[in-house]
Amino acid sequence: MRNLIFLLAVAFLFCFSTGAPAQLERNDSERQLFEALNRERTAHGLSALQWDETLFKAARRHALLMLNLNRLEHRLPSEPNLEERLAEAGARFGAIAENIAIGPNPQIIHGGWMDSPGHSKNILDPRLTSVGIAAVRGPGGLFAVQDFSQIVPELSVEQQEYKVVSLLTAQGFRSANATEGARKTCERDAGFAGTPARAMIRFEATDLSKLPEDVERRIRSGPYSRVAVGACRANGAAGFTRYRIAVLFF
Repeated sequence: MRNLIFLLAVAFLFCFSTGAPAQLERNDSERQLFEALNRERTAHGLSALQWDETLFKAARRHALLMLNLNRLEHRLPSEPNLEERLAEAGARFGAIAENIAIGPNPQIIHGGWMDSPGHSKNILDPRLTSVGIAAVRGPGGLFAVQDFSQIVPELSVEQQEYKVVSLLTAQGFRSANATEGARKTCERDAGFAGTPARAMIRFEATDLSKLPEDVERRIRSGPYSRVAVGACRANGAAGFTRYRIAVLFF
């Protein structure tokens, strides 16, 4: 029986390593853990997490490795850390977290997570938006993994700029014809780039649905009437994604 489980796990890993396009199918235990997770979030007034296939792929792979080695650890020998594992699966994120456990069934595993301050903090983290959950049965019980993230959508430079400009025009600003200057300013670490703007602020964020407090303070600090917004690439570790923006005030 143990050899059979090992061979099945190796078959799963072979599919991962060869980039097989077939979508993974959730089993009953994984569905139960996902439903229990979102019931907890709803009961605490939080938004439900969305199921994410890239996180599911990473979680299933880690669960199978734990099964093969019969070890409950966040990082197994010769395995990348969580950040690299999720990035390799194709995830883009602003925040990540992971819960692992071994238990006889989904109900006991979920209860154990909720009784643990660290694990329940991950489940109820308001920053997180997505999750992938794996659960694989071994001789000693069910190995379970929850991989969480705050998903950062992939936006073009123009889409990023449009979102920020929309927030600023909603506050009464007119758009200045200085997008290229704002983009060049964004790429610099200090100072302006070929623009007569009166003030400037750079910021990095994972959410462009609202203006950062630094920008709000800049708005309150002077009588500006026009703005230009430029986006550029933000440097960061693999997987972690931020938007880098420069706002010029005229």
